[in-house]
Amino acid sequence: MNREEALERVKPHLTEQRYIHTLGVEKTAVELARNHGVNPEKASLAAIFHDYAKIRDIDEMRHIIIKEDLDQSLLEYHPNLWHAPVGAVLVNKEIGIDDSEILGAITFHTTGQRNMSTLEKIIFVADYIEPNREFPGVEEARELAKISLDEAVRFELSQTMNYLIQRKQPIFPDTFEAYNMITKQLKEEGERNFDK
Repeated sequence: MNREEALERVKPHLTEQRYIHTLGVEKTAVELARNHGVNPEKASLAAIFHDYAKIRDIDEMRHIIIKEDLDQSLLEYHPNLWHAPVGAVLVNKEIGIDDSEILGAITFHTTGQRNMSTLEKIIFVADYIEPNREFPGVEEARELAKISLDEAVRFELSQTMNYLIQRKQPIFPDTFEAYNMITKQLKEEGERNFDK
């Protein structure tokens, strides 16, 4: 599937504002992919479809989580998390994309997970730093992404957790695990570089 066809397929499933966001995520993801040795076409498709289920009805998403035997603990957390794994299911079933890397990047673009692939990190970060985003910390995240994709992921995870903690909201376990894993990896890399 080429970019134009993908955009044509996704547009009816997004608001105008969400479509503009999607274009920003796609542009950012392709740039990050080129900088990190990831197939830019895969990054483009994952970015284009990352919010495919964003405006789906909550009851429909709940039904899909149950019917498709997705992580049932999702139902205990804010529905804002649901569109990512539900989107991956729908992109597979309705669009016909079966590439596990692309579907993984869609699935984990809101929560992260342990052992994120480079493509998953790219979509996770691109969704956060795309040019249309404006919020405290986004410029720092953009600068970090130029230096280290892993540092940008860790920053985004910490910002997300701090936001939820300040609002006394629960944090999805995958987000904790992603933060711990990437923090350990960065620490080990720092120690290896120090020992050289």
